[in-house]
Amino acid sequence: MTRRQKDPLRPLTEDERTALQSISRSRMEPAAHVERAKLILSVAAGASYTAAAAAVGRRSNDAVALLVGRFNHEGLAALAPRHGGGARVQYGPTERDRVLREFRRTPDRERDGTATWSLTTLQRALRQAADGLPTISTFVILQILQDAGYTWQRDRTWCQTGEVKRKRKSGTVTVTDPDAEEKKT
Repeated sequence: MTRRQKDPLRPLTEDERTALQSISRSRMEPAAHVERAKLILSVAAGASYTAAAAAVGRRSNDAVALLVGRFNHEGLAALAPRHGGGARVQYGPTERDRVLREFRRTPDRERDGTATWSLTTLQRALRQAADGLPTISTFVILQILQDAGYTWQRDRTWCQTGEVKRKRKSGTVTVTDPDAEEKKT
């Protein structure tokens, strides 16, 4: 005889069921999202935690129980993995904003020693600033810039993804791709 479930799955709304079915069949979603969507759908269909775990190749029904509990409280956000251990996240939203603020500032040739930002010159400026980040690495700066939608260009400058400068008879214009956000996701 099985134990009673402490936190059984709540009834799914029609929107949640549709989203879970779409995610469970997707080839573009991360594998963890697909697996968790399949687990929730199996439990919603009446399968036990053990059977649902076995259906997706897991051994532990305890992990399914924890996922169901998270889904009951968070909804579809429970499909996304959380921080999986290791070092804690060192740079939160305020530090990311600080990096982006410094990046968007036009560098001063005298003070910064450059006319355009590279990762190392931006790192030097952030480390030397009074309200800066004394231990930030170029890898973290790169990750923050890429998450914000910036890419390193062949002409050694940074460009907002989805924007490009074109030469026209009337001068240089900035052309924006209206589908850039959709293409990124």
